[in-house]
Amino acid sequence: MIHFYHLEPAETIMRGRFTDQSGLFSYIAPDKRVPANHPLRKVRELVRDVLSDLNRSLGRLYPNEGRPSIPPERLLSALLLQVCIRSERQLMEQLDYNLLYRWFVGLSPDDPVWDPTTFTKNRERLQNGDVFTKFMTKLLNHSQVKSLLSDEHFSVDGTLIEAWTSKSFRPKDGSGNDDDGANFHGQKRKNDTHASTSDPDSRLYRKAAGCEAKLCYMGHATMENRHGLAVAGRVTHANGIAERRASETMLKARRKAAGCRITAGEDKAYDTADHVANLRAINVTPHVTQNQAVTKTGKNRNSAIDERTARHPGYGMSQSRRAMVECIFGWGKQHGTMRKTKHRGIARVAADFLLNLIAYNLIRIPKLLAV
Repeated sequence: MIHFYHLEPAETIMRGRFTDQSGLFSYIAPDKRVPANHPLRKVRELVRDVLSDLNRSLGRLYPNEGRPSIPPERLLSALLLQVCIRSERQLMEQLDYNLLYRWFVGLSPDDPVWDPTTFTKNRERLQNGDVFTKFMTKLLNHSQVKSLLSDEHFSVDGTLIEAWTSKSFRPKDGSGNDDDGANFHGQKRKNDTHASTSDPDSRLYRKAAGCEAKLCYMGHATMENRHGLAVAGRVTHANGIAERRASETMLKARRKAAGCRITAGEDKAYDTADHVANLRAINVTPHVTQNQAVTKTGKNRNSAIDERTARHPGYGMSQSRRAMVECIFGWGKQHGTMRKTKHRGIARVAADFLLNLIAYNLIRIPKLLAV
């Protein structure tokens, strides 16, 4: 028996006509071009909610008369993008042609971008108005975010931020050669007697024995232990006691906000008798890593944390969760601006450090809410 099959003819495709420029006008809104599952959608939603809560605070920063400035809502959104972009000029370039960034900031396709110098001046207005700290507070108090945070268990750690400065490190009294401090052989350079000519707030600091000393700042972060979100941040001069003093200041504020005793996980750099005593005096249980290293004289160092603290299960839990704070610094140095700051002066570096913490939280929060 013979079967006959009807074969459909193959579809014919002709060559499309190439035109160097398409239509002059587009009727597709930028929001329609962004995929529904794009990670920036949830971030943008959170940012808009926080900015609406900050409306009154932002209004106090500007007079009622005069030339209109860059809207602070757009300025703050752009600053969050700048955490992952090299410079302000590059940010303005990206905003000029990147529709995704325009959509995130709130610019229409036809809106002109700002001059980088104008952007800098308006950013300082927000910095002086303590807007970044208020933004962090409003974000952590957001109805969807607050339930993610622990209000009793925290961790604190610090990191070095390399200063944006030249290699000129000259005597404060004006002595020395006229070579900008390049020839320093045979000289002892210390922070007490020398200072950077381009960024006097930076300090010469050595991370560990055997490492080179660099001009840098010290950034400090407080993390809640439930999901590893940053809840506070500070920048100080780099010195041997900065980590402990910053920890005491931030934890005192955390304890006051909690209204009860809290715990604080810290590494062995915080294991000193005065620091442990100061934490206990402000109702903070110090879950500090015991430092029992061998000293130069061959004796074992006595830890300020005894077995009355280390024997409890909570101590071990704090120590295991404490390592998560390194993820904050790791992200900030890999993707943000924590490795080497782009600013000079401790106030500007502190504002940029806080923006890094806010950006890290905004990336983490949508993932936690989706679980």
